[in-house]
Amino acid sequence: MDSTATDRFDTSRFEASRNRLASLAYRLLGSAADAEDAVQDAFLHWQAADRERIKVPEAWLTKVVTNLCLDRLRSAQARRERTVGAWLPEPLLDGDPMLGPADDFEQRESVSLAVLTLMERLSPLERAVYLLREAFSYSHAEIAEILDITESASQQHLHRARRRVTAARRGGGEADPASARRIVEEFLAAASSGRTERLVELLTDDVTAISDGAGLTARLLRYDTPQRVAAVARAGFRPTPAKRRLAGGTPAVHYALVNGAPAILFVLGDRVVGAVTFDIAHGRIATVRGIAAPTRLARITEYWRQHEPDAPLVAQW
Repeated sequence: MDSTATDRFDTSRFEASRNRLASLAYRLLGSAADAEDAVQDAFLHWQAADRERIKVPEAWLTKVVTNLCLDRLRSAQARRERTVGAWLPEPLLDGDPMLGPADDFEQRESVSLAVLTLMERLSPLERAVYLLREAFSYSHAEIAEILDITESASQQHLHRARRRVTAARRGGGEADPASARRIVEEFLAAASSGRTERLVELLTDDVTAISDGAGLTARLLRYDTPQRVAAVARAGFRPTPAKRRLAGGTPAVHYALVNGAPAILFVLGDRVVGAVTFDIAHGRIATVRGIAAPTRLARITEYWRQHEPDAPLVAQW
């Protein structure tokens, strides 16, 4: 095989692993853009490597991508960005290949916005061990090889990570899809019409709402208590000329699944200008996340354009 043919073959081997690598990087970093950068950096490493000496390309690439992500998580810039209170995971539309495997509850949960947020409470090594084990089913021996640690250390990191995630996780399991959609539609109707009492009834007693303020604030906006969240939702979901000017027009409102959870998308033309996601626990809404910063909506807009949407809940908001 000549060098050109070899390069094409080696490139195709990398491309066969790209989606899996991107899914791993996204889970580690919580950002689609950063995940794409990490995978592209891994491709450059692959091109520069002596590929004839790489016995198991998938294992080699997994190790490279994981460690590239850990380097990013440990960087001074990442620590600043993630500690000033302005960080939220980047939402992805269900069906996006970057979400990766979703064959069991652990895999689906590992890519939820709730768990991606909880990952911030873990050290980079704990995060890597937890995800490699829970989402990708690597053995402790394989994880030890990927991270250059002992099997015992891998087991200890997993134990600590599971304990921290379990302590911070909000119960409720997976909501029934039809019930989840009904609850979200009722929330939208109550918020749009200003029915505060009905909104409060739909929320858990310890509900939390988080908003990125459309990227106009330096920190995330957080609201607690059902009454406060209901008031914010009532104000936020009521259409006004000022909000339409900010959005650039009159968007349609669609129901969607984002990172496995029910969501409302505000869509202007073929561009997603806002996403509101919901965590459902025991038949009520436990967490509301409002995301409208354009940098966080680039990937979801890209994927939205590739699919024919269902009829909107509201044609003109």
